[in-house]
Amino acid sequence: MALIVQKYGGTSVANPERIRNVARRVARYKALGHQVVVVVSAMSGETNRLLALAREVMPDPDPRELDTMVSTGEQVTIALTAMALMDMGVRAKSYTGAQVRILTDDAFTKARILNINENNIRKDLDDGFVVVVAGFQGVDEHGNITTLGRGGSDTTGVALAAALKADECQIYTDVDGVYTTDPRIVPEARRLDTITFEEMLELASQGSKVLQIRAVEFAGKYQVKLRVLSSFEEEGDGTLITFEEENMEQPIISGIAFNRDEAKVTVLGVPDRPGIAYQILGPIADANIDVDMIIQNTGADGTTDFTFTVHKNELGKALAILRDKVQNHIGAREITGDDKIAKVSVVGVGMRSHVGIASEMFRTLAEEGINIQMISTSEIKISVVVDEKYMELAVRVLHKAFELEQA
Repeated sequence: MALIVQKYGGTSVANPERIRNVARRVARYKALGHQVVVVVSAMSGETNRLLALAREVMPDPDPRELDTMVSTGEQVTIALTAMALMDMGVRAKSYTGAQVRILTDDAFTKARILNINENNIRKDLDDGFVVVVAGFQGVDEHGNITTLGRGGSDTTGVALAAALKADECQIYTDVDGVYTTDPRIVPEARRLDTITFEEMLELASQGSKVLQIRAVEFAGKYQVKLRVLSSFEEEGDGTLITFEEENMEQPIISGIAFNRDEAKVTVLGVPDRPGIAYQILGPIADANIDVDMIIQNTGADGTTDFTFTVHKNELGKALAILRDKVQNHIGAREITGDDKIAKVSVVGVGMRSHVGIASEMFRTLAEEGINIQMISTSEIKISVVVDEKYMELAVRVLHKAFELEQA
C-alpha cells in the first residue's frame, strides 16, 4: 500500500464527464489498497471567467477580494469530484485550502506556502476516505483566503505530498509527459522517460508550461518523487522527474524552453556609480514585480544603460514606477519598454561536461538571421532574448541543431 497524491489540472476536470473519469481512475487506485489524496484545479476556463467578471466591476481589482473570488472555482471542483467518488461507492471528503490549513504569507494573488497542517487529512486517510483538496489556494495568519498564482495547483499537490511524505506525487495533465519542446511548434519533439529536477526546474523557470516552477522547487527540496502523466490515457509511465544518478549517461541538451510572456525595460544614460542598480531595481522589488534577466552596459562617457525583463503583464506598472519615482532621482536620460520579445532557452545537465554549447546555439541562430538582444547563462542553461516574431523559428532550428528528435 502506498500513499499517493494525484493532481488534476483544469482540462482534466473541464466538465462532469471528465470529473467522473478522474473519479474512476482514483477509485482504481483506492481499490488496489492505496491511500489517495486528490488535488484539483478549477474547471478549464473558469478562473479566466472569474477574472473577467472582476475586471468588469473594477478594472484593477483589489488583490484580497480577487483571491476571495477566484478561489471559488476550485471549491466547485472539489465538491463535484467528491460527489463523483461517492456515487461510485468510494468514501470521499473535500477540503478547501483554509479547511486543510494551508498557511501562506499575505502576498495576495501570488502567495507562498509557509506550513501545512496535515493532521485532518491523515485521520481521514486512516479512516478509509479519499481526500479531495482544492489546489491553488491557502489562508494567511489572519484567515484571509490567498491564492498561489497561476498554475499554483501543482504547488499545492507537491507541497501536500511533501507534508504527508507521500510515496509519489502524480501530476495529471493534458500531455503524457515532459517533451524536448512543445510538440505544437516542433512535431518531432520527443517525450522524455526521465529528467532531473535541475533540468525540470530550469525548463519550468524558462517558460515550459508542463509544471509550475514552485512545484518543482518543492519536489527537489523535499525529495518528492514526481511523475507527469496524461489524464486522458489509461496506460503509460509518463515522465519521472528524479535526481541525477552518478552513472546515468545524460544527453548534452534535454530540452528547449520558450516564453512569450516577458517584456524588456531599458533605462538609458544612467550615471555609472555604485548603488545605481539598487536604485533602479529596489522600487521594482518593493512593488512585488519579479525581474528575470539583467544586463548592464557601460559607455565611454561614464554613463550606463541598464536593461532587465519582467512579465509582460507588469510592464506598464514597472515603467510607471521608474518614470515616477526613479528617472529624475538618478538622472536617467530615457526609459523605454518593449513587449514584442520572447525568451528561448536550451537546458541540459550535459553542459557541465561539454564545451561549445553557447557557440553552437549562437551560430545556429545567426545562420537564420535571428538577432540576440540579451543573454543569460547558468551551469545547465543558456537563455537568449529575441524578437517575438522569430521565437518559433528559433525553437525549431535549435531543436534540430542539438538533435533532440533522436531517441
